Amino acid sequence: MRHFATKLTLAACVAAACLVTGSAGAQTVLKASHQFPGGKGDIRDEMVQMIARDVAAANVGLEIQVFPGSSLYKPNDQWNAVTRGLLDMTSFPLDYASGRHPEFSATLMPGLVASHDRAIRLNDSDFMKHIKKIVEDAGALVIADAWLSGAFASKKACITSPDTIKGQVIRAAGPAFEEMLVAAGASISSMPSSEIYTGMQTGVLDAANTSSASFVSYRLFEQAKCLTAPGENALWFMYEPVLVSKKVFERLTPEQQKAILAAGEKAETFFNAEVRKGDDVMIEAYKKAGVEVVEMSKADYDAWLEVAKTSAYKNFEANVPDGGKLIEEALAVK
Repeated sequence: MRHFATKLTLAACVAAACLVTGSAGAQTVLKASHQFPGGKGDIRDEMVQMIARDVAAANVGLEIQVFPGSSLYKPNDQWNAVTRGLLDMTSFPLDYASGRHPEFSATLMPGLVASHDRAIRLNDSDFMKHIKKIVEDAGALVIADAWLSGAFASKKACITSPDTIKGQVIRAAGPAFEEMLVAAGASISSMPSSEIYTGMQTGVLDAANTSSASFVSYRLFEQAKCLTAPGENALWFMYEPVLVSKKVFERLTPEQQKAILAAGEKAETFFNAEVRKGDDVMIEAYKKAGVEVVEMSKADYDAWLEVAKTSAYKNFEANVPDGGKLIEEALAVK
């Protein structure tokens, strides 16, 4: 985990009434942005809302306003905003910033995480220390770790072994998955998870992979015919931490910093307890909608890993600084 806070220029801050002075002293207002639906049970929104509530309850002159559903910043704009101090806080799929920091593709690398238990062990590993150092050097701090399991869904045919993806146009979250899926015979159409529904509805997409939470909150069961749930062989895990601007955090009082860190730790504990339930919620929602639900077998999983090793892993090691080291550090976690 790490830290968080607020930043606008002084003029913008005054214009936005960021500081409200009263008898109790100045009240600092921070803005938190994310792309996920608010008020609909998305665990990422719940984490940010929990942090806002706990910071307010700490009574340290700090308030967090939450802007869900891309209402403040578009999904791909949040990284630049939070690292520059224009945005105070975000729940952010880190791989979205892999164009600027290609090392972040390791946080959405096929088969590298595999289970919720292993994801928790990764958080304090050399692998994640490496990743978090890059985050901090860029201008943000991690205050809550979050690894989401994910699934595949298709309007055409169930996606299990690599040969089942041939001929399908799929939205794949991140370049590593795109490379693996292309190697298996898929075509790619890139877009944020918030646009998958429209893509499938309009025929731009045949299939998609994204987090279990997004499969539910974006109601993709209305478009899918088959869902491949994570099961015992989860190919897809994505790191989506809560970040705060380093510039903003460092300008807060020690009491405010402590309140944010404590709130982030509590939100992470909540996430770790609830995220496993998300897979069950997803499966139930899709079955209720009449969608066929399947899982990958161990043989399917192993076959995908072989494809990944000759595509995504190979390219990552060849083209990313310390790429091979990052994969080795992740695989070293048992």
